[in-house]
Amino acid sequence: MTRIAITGGFGFLGWHTACRLRALDKVEPVRLGRDDFADPDLLVQRLADVDAVIHIAGINRADSDEAVEQGNVDLARTLADALTEIGKPIDVVFANSIQADVDNAYGRGKKVAGELLGAAVRDLGGRFADLLLPNLFGEHGRPGYNSFVATFAHEVAAGRTPSVTGDREIELLHAQDAAAALIDALGTDIRETVHGEPIGIGRVLELFQEFHALYREKGEVPDISTPMRRNLFNTYRAATFPEMWPVSPQVHADNRGDLFETVRAHGGTGMAFMSTTLPGQKRGEHYHLHKVERFFVVKGEAEIELRRLLHDEVVTFRLSGDKPSFVDMPTLWVHNIRNVGDSELVTMFWADQLLDMDNPDQYPETIAQEASA
Repeated sequence: MTRIAITGGFGFLGWHTACRLRALDKVEPVRLGRDDFADPDLLVQRLADVDAVIHIAGINRADSDEAVEQGNVDLARTLADALTEIGKPIDVVFANSIQADVDNAYGRGKKVAGELLGAAVRDLGGRFADLLLPNLFGEHGRPGYNSFVATFAHEVAAGRTPSVTGDREIELLHAQDAAAALIDALGTDIRETVHGEPIGIGRVLELFQEFHALYREKGEVPDISTPMRRNLFNTYRAATFPEMWPVSPQVHADNRGDLFETVRAHGGTGMAFMSTTLPGQKRGEHYHLHKVERFFVVKGEAEIELRRLLHDEVVTFRLSGDKPSFVDMPTLWVHNIRNVGDSELVTMFWADQLLDMDNPDQYPETIAQEASA
């Protein structure tokens, strides 16, 4: 099995790439962070046994343009020096930027970084793929740092209205699609642009406000019938988690019993289903890359556990049929549901896509498993 290292492995795109490798290729990459680059000997040690490197580490913002430009060059040079000291062919994929062909501090730094790193890799007999990525977005981006999308998602989720200045179309690529391109480029020797989808900055804000009005305020699943809508919705959902949960819908009672909605969808296809679970038994223990899923406890006592993939902290919710409630499972979070009561647990589940046994978007993993270091 190919041994892969990811620089910037604990950052936004690095985390998404590591998650994708785990889900689709059963690969646990070597995730390299700031401490590894601060110690050249440690970096050599951690890279000594790998076959390929996905170089994502970079500097987007700093106190000065010079720090941004030189910082990206320094990261590439540090990696190139480590590979040279190891002295064997190691393939490298570089997560470059479409700004590498633009005359600004970030673009100049990324361009020189690609040239420097590519020359070192090829001198050693390795293959170098230089992928120019557009603006990225996705779950768990840092507001005020990774992209305006992350900032908008967190602001709207918090009930605030960010302003848009200089509205224009911008090309956006979801982090999972960027990760797929990087992984697919392993072992190739290319320089090419990875394209996203153009969308207006103001339109992104409008969609987040639509999601907020329907999802946060009414508990309704909005129109997620296109990949862009679904990916932006999952980005918004990540910004609301876990503070939003659980949610208790309005219960309408009469002499016949209680009536309450579980899921109301404004768009797309989906499926809702029920389950019964015996005391002490557990369901789930998996995660999804894209699927939107809701767990609704109708009867009995349940405990829902969630752990963000490649992290250790576990979020736990206790739900009871005495107060019917639901929790939505965020993408890239391992989750389960367990009957912690003395009677049968009745749960309703809803997913935004019909079950496809050939491509179920469901990857097994236990909550108790420790995240990779």
